[in-house]
Amino acid sequence: MLSALHPLPKLVICMAWIVASILVFDLRFQLATIAVASLALIVLERRSPFLVLALMVPFALFGFGFFTTSVLFRQDSAFALKVAAETPFGAPAVSAGLILFFRAIACGMASAVFALTTDPGALIKALMVHWRLPPQIGFALFQALQLVPDLGREMQQIRLARAMRRGRPPRRVPGPTELVSLIVPLLAYAIRRAGRSALAMEARGLAPGAPRTVTGAPALTRKDAVFSVCAAAVLLVAIVVAFTMRGG
Repeated sequence: MLSALHPLPKLVICMAWIVASILVFDLRFQLATIAVASLALIVLERRSPFLVLALMVPFALFGFGFFTTSVLFRQDSAFALKVAAETPFGAPAVSAGLILFFRAIACGMASAVFALTTDPGALIKALMVHWRLPPQIGFALFQALQLVPDLGREMQQIRLARAMRRGRPPRRVPGPTELVSLIVPLLAYAIRRAGRSALAMEARGLAPGAPRTVTGAPALTRKDAVFSVCAAAVLLVAIVVAFTMRGG
């Protein structure tokens, strides 16, 4: 469901949740953000709960650094400790550390919702049509989207060619020495691709201010308006409940 929505309203909503997670220093709000993002992926996008849990792992490791810094190597911040003291989760330093820990996960899950439900090509086209992204930048981003997987395929081709010359199958995971030896040929391949892309951009006449047509750009629909209103309402309710419970 979320994958069918327009990328730009979805981007604005996800950014609003991230900004709110940064500004609202309350553990309950961070947990609510994580729950909303997880439910959106599991219920609306039919993603596996194990995938959602796996997505939390790198953000949890990042947030664990905040937690240990707050608890073990902290320099007391009057605002953080004052707000954390109002949260009944142990000592103020531990409460502040927990809030920072779950804030990292909340921001990461909000960004994961956007990344997992948005087609990069559709996002670039929407930016070019609705937010006047310069065509030079848009075409360069399209080239980057194609170059990244092409680099992976080129690396595999080089590894297979080397394995055939040596008469033994390639390793499943390349070692450090092999990775270093792949830098120069992959860099040469990327330079050749960059030269061809520059010629293609010149041939397409990507001059600033020239009129052009973007085909296949996503259009705003009523579903996007309904999604934006509902998501904004849920965010507002979560903020109000967080401040109400803190005041109580």
